Amino acid sequence: MSQLPLDLGHRTALSVGDFLVAPCNAEAHAWLGRWPDWPGPGSVIFGPAGCGKTHLAHLFAAAAGAVAIAAADLAIDDPPRLLDAAAAVVVEDCDGGGLDETALFHLINLARETGRFLLLTARQAPSRWTVALPDLRSRLLAMPALAIGAPDDQVLAAVLVKLFADRQIRVGEEVLAYLLGRMERSFAAAAALVERLDKAALAGRRAVTVPLAREVMG
Repeated sequence: MSQLPLDLGHRTALSVGDFLVAPCNAEAHAWLGRWPDWPGPGSVIFGPAGCGKTHLAHLFAAAAGAVAIAAADLAIDDPPRLLDAAAAVVVEDCDGGGLDETALFHLINLARETGRFLLLTARQAPSRWTVALPDLRSRLLAMPALAIGAPDDQVLAAVLVKLFADRQIRVGEEVLAYLLGRMERSFAAAAALVERLDKAALAGRRAVTVPLAREVMG
């Protein structure tokens, strides 16, 4: 008999020790570690969904004492308030839609004038963002932009282990090998797969094993 899995949430570990530095993210990680010795007030990190941008942004915010805001929530009156509250600001998902271009332009200019710092995150490089305001585009293209790439098998295995650990689930090497041999090669796919396995395990009161993985992956 199965039970209805209750979505009680889980803690995603976002500390320094929980971040896995690998070839796909080493350049971005090192660049953020150079703060505050940046050549200008702003930098951009970009990469596919689930690649670790938010984790890196949390690490930067902790080091720089930054406040964070979603790009879609940034309003024209926000720049002075944000930069009065902290020495740095993280603006996440800048190419996700709903961006007030004038507000971001003023935030960049005010950061430059006041000696504050900005970290922008996105899925694509700034050169590929849909930006209508020419002055904003020129500001964005002048910023260092660091890519986070797709993971190899070693990194993806470590990510799976971390995602399971965030949900307090231990899995054997045979489960990891089975998943790696059949899953989509992306961080987002890893997160979605771990969520599906967790729900299936709760519903069936079962451990996460190869037979369960086989059923879930269909």
